[in-house]
Order: sequence, then structure tokens, then C-alpha cells
Amino acid sequence: MKFYSTRQPQAFVELAEAVLQGLPPDNGLYMPERLEALTPEFWREARNVPFVDVALAMTKQLVGDSVPTADLEGIVVRACAMDAPLAKVDDRFVLELFHGPTLAFKDFGARFMAQLLAWLNRGADQQLHILVATSGDTGGAVAAGFAEVSGIEVTILYPQGKVSPLQEKQLTTWGGNIRALEIDGTFDDCQALVKQAFLNMELQRHLRLCSANSINIARLIPQSWYYARAWQQLPEQADTPVFCVPSGNFGNLTGGLFAQRLGLPVHHFVAATNANDTVPRFLTEGHYLAKPSVETLSNAMDVGNPSNVQRLMDLLGETAGDWERHLTGISINDSDTLATLRRVWEQHGYCLDPHGAVGWAALDKLSHQWPGHPHVLLETAHPAKFPEVLARALGGEPPSAEALERLRHLPSQKTSLPADSPQFNQWLMDHR
Repeated sequence: MKFYSTRQPQAFVELAEAVLQGLPPDNGLYMPERLEALTPEFWREARNVPFVDVALAMTKQLVGDSVPTADLEGIVVRACAMDAPLAKVDDRFVLELFHGPTLAFKDFGARFMAQLLAWLNRGADQQLHILVATSGDTGGAVAAGFAEVSGIEVTILYPQGKVSPLQEKQLTTWGGNIRALEIDGTFDDCQALVKQAFLNMELQRHLRLCSANSINIARLIPQSWYYARAWQQLPEQADTPVFCVPSGNFGNLTGGLFAQRLGLPVHHFVAATNANDTVPRFLTEGHYLAKPSVETLSNAMDVGNPSNVQRLMDLLGETAGDWERHLTGISINDSDTLATLRRVWEQHGYCLDPHGAVGWAALDKLSHQWPGHPHVLLETAHPAKFPEVLARALGGEPPSAEALERLRHLPSQKTSLPADSPQFNQWLMDHR
């Protein structure tokens, strides 16, 4: 399997270059040269086989013979060390993606990428430097996945004051090969710093840089798996599902489209955003216009210029009309987010996190459009990661998680920098 840039569809590279380079020189994003469906027979039988076997088959379909099957199986098995159970809540299903080490959906992608990069980097005589921008959950998952991986250094950029205190602890308490940079700006500023670093030839001469954001194709591949895991757990008689995806940078939703192209039965997708409504506005108004991100209660989705829109346009087409056949977008404000958290808890005894509440509210407004199809909400993080928001919404003590409680008293190790490319680049050079 080869990979092409969304800006140069005729220029192909091998998997190793696509993953290790992260971002093509033309500032596009890498895509597999083909997305061929697995057979209907495979999907009929997939309900009754282990999740890891389904994940391996999907991964083989996306990387071809770029990695020997035995090695790829080991990578996938280690990445699938957690499950994603499906809970029935009222008239819909909730896919719980927070059962990994950092209690967020990105654990699947980060663990897979760490194992794959370690395999690709074997025998190298120069360290690999991973750069990752995070609006909340990505950085923690990447830190957990790459901690103590030999030959790899990780630098995490996060926006100052715009992640929850517990999320910040997940970014800043590692030490060793994990370094945290607190950027005076927004997530978009962090993401821009990472992107410009990959396009800076001077840095490239001195550092082997790689990205662990969803701009890297290795992050997206495992994000297709858990859509299949949801489908495995639906009732046998269930028709093709509608997946509601709380969305910020749109890597998660892109993974769902990959799964659909691989033959997974899917009826429709809902992209549920907070006030950062770039994609819903595109679907409504017909022209794409990024805007500066704004701060919300669902902070991991505070993205005003989603990088994976390039992949969505490659998959779906460049007009809103092309997208509408597969995708509906909707924006949910903070007031509705709080009200949804409270209502779902009081009526159903189920505690969502703020991002899941955005998705639940979206289904409340839209689900009547798809009668007869099961509605599956992707719950992307454990609610205990957002105690301040949950206390505000529920008026009482929010749920806790042992993995987070252990972090509270660990000292943070971080460096503060302005959102300035020259200063960031110099920091990288000084700390190589």
C-alpha cells in the first residue's frame, strides 16, 4: 500500500515515509492510495469474532503488505489492550471509548502509533522527535503511549489555561522522554507551530520530526476500529447505524468514513461541534471559512480550523452537497451542553462528559431524521476528567476515576512559550 498527499494525488510514498514524515512537504495530508471494502461475508461473520481480529483485518486493508503480518498482529494486539463497550441509554447507544490508560478515545490511536513508530524506527541511529498539539486528550494519550519508548522523544504543545486541570496533569507529570510546552495561545496556534516545524527545512536538517496528531495517517487507522466494535455489539436485527461523533479536528469522524469505505454498514454520520462551528457552517452556507477558535466547556473540540477537512474533501468531495449525503453537522452551545449533562443524569442515571453531552444534544435535535436506524453516540472521554464542568452541571460530587486521582499530587514539569514560531523552533534546537 502506498500513500498520497491530498494536494498531490498522483505522488505516492511508502507507509514508512508517510508515518515518519507525518506531514507532506506540500502541507497536504496523507491518504491510502485505495480504500477497498472487505467482503460482505467478512462483515457478517465479524459479529462473532474477537475485536482484535476485526481490527487486524481492517488494518491490513489500510496498510497492505507494508508491515509483515506477524509484526502487524503484535502491534494491533498491544493497541487493543482495552475494550470499547456499548451501553444502552434510553433510546440510543453510547460507545464508551474511555476505558484506556488516559480515559480517552485517543488511547487506541496513540498506542497503535507508538508501537508502529517503534517498529519503523528500529535500528535507527538518530532519535525520532514526536511533536503533538493538543486541545485536551490527544497529548495525554500520546504521552502514555510513548512513555519510555526507546529512541523517541515527545514534545506536547497545549494552550495555556484552556485544558482542564486534570488534563494538564496528564500532559505534564511524565518527565523522561515526554516534554510539555504550555503555549500562550489557542489550540490552533499550537497546531500551527507544529505544522510550520515540519515545513522548516533548517529544523529538518537537524531533527527527525514526526507528528502524533491526527494529521498523521497512523493515528487515523486505529480510529476506524471502534466503529466496527460498536457494530459488533448492536442487536443482530439492528439496521445500519447512525454514528454521532463529537468533533473538533475531525480525525475521529474521518476514521469512521474509513470504516464505512472498508464495508462497515453505516447509514449516516453526525458531526456534533460546540461553538467552533466551521464544518456545520460549511454544510449550511456552502462555502468553507475557518475562523479563530473560541473557548468552550467541551475544550477538546475547541478547533476553529480543523486540519482533517482536507481528508474529508478528498473522501467526500469539495462541495457541501457532496458532504450532505454522508454527513450532517450541528453546533451545540455551552448552555445546552450543561442542560444535557443534567437531564441525562437525572432522567437516566448516566453521566456523560461535556463532549458526549454535545453529541447527545445533537441527537436530540436530529435523530427524528433517521427513524428505524440505531443511533450510536461516541462518548470520547471519562466524565471524571472534567470535575469543574460536571460539578457545575450536576450540582454535586462528580464521578471519580482512580487513574486520575493518582495524578493530583504529582508535580508538573512544563515550559511556557509564546505562540511564536522562531522561539519554538529555537527551543527545539536547544533541546535536541
